[in-house]
Amino acid sequence: MSIFNSAVFGEKRPSRQQATAFLSFVVATAVGFVPGPRLDDGTPPESSIIQPTAAASATAPAAPAQPAAPSTLAQPSAPQPSAGGTMLLGNDVSWPQCNKALPKDPAFAIVGVNNGLANTTNPCLHQQLDWADDISSDLTGQPGVALYINTANPGSAGSWWPTSNNYGGKTVPNPYGECKGQVDVPCAYMYGYAKAFDDAYLRSITNPEDYLWWLDVETGNSWSGNKDANRADLEGMTDFFHSIDADVGIYSTGVQWGQIVGQVSPGSNLYNLPSWLPGARTASGAKGNCSAAPLTAGGRVILTQFVSKGFDYDYSCI
Repeated sequence: MSIFNSAVFGEKRPSRQQATAFLSFVVATAVGFVPGPRLDDGTPPESSIIQPTAAASATAPAAPAQPAAPSTLAQPSAPQPSAGGTMLLGNDVSWPQCNKALPKDPAFAIVGVNNGLANTTNPCLHQQLDWADDISSDLTGQPGVALYINTANPGSAGSWWPTSNNYGGKTVPNPYGECKGQVDVPCAYMYGYAKAFDDAYLRSITNPEDYLWWLDVETGNSWSGNKDANRADLEGMTDFFHSIDADVGIYSTGVQWGQIVGQVSPGSNLYNLPSWLPGARTASGAKGNCSAAPLTAGGRVILTQFVSKGFDYDYSCI
């Protein structure tokens, strides 16, 4: 049985009507926040973790993509497991798949919201959501459409950093105390909260509360050398999404998660989150990774990923 209520996902999320950037501005202004430029992709500080040479997946950040007209290329079909047989596979797509024909008839889809960095928007976001909205089957226990977002904790390397516990027109309850603009744990929490707020309300996503949001935690983005601050950053994101009744999961490898966050205690809101694990090279390998250790001791591996012919394919473990 799925840990998500698939029927609830089906009932909550009506047919998506594409929102506009103006609508996002109106929503944000209504809660007292007027968006401004965000350039949080500065050079990582010396204490930051540097990305390993080998990329974990096709979701790793790179040069920004540009939107283009819909492709007329033939749609790729899903790869089959090396041992034969048929698997119901999903796909995750984002800016690396801009200008490409997307896989045909996936069992479910996960769409990247950002353009490789936590403060950007995937230029093909709505074309890819339109593709995902054509999915009608519900045979894997996964929501038909989920979202994933880039995460980071740049501190002083970014051109924006919180100076208080106020964001989105409200005072945010901060479990780590008051943010006063320092590069510390309280402000890291507020940074994560703010990034999640921006992703939900400033990227023209209709009904953000109806999605499962995966936090993409990879060493390719800027992180502090302080694991407590990085954990607080992700807790801030999770608290925001929970505040709008959205579900949250974590995407990472065990190695990268260990470098960035490390062990998570039962008192953290990250402790029970489900895991999505990359690293397999075949569908059968992805299936085998369902038995791997989750990223947090209280979580469960519900999704695994492998890469084939330039696309990410995902196997449901539930």
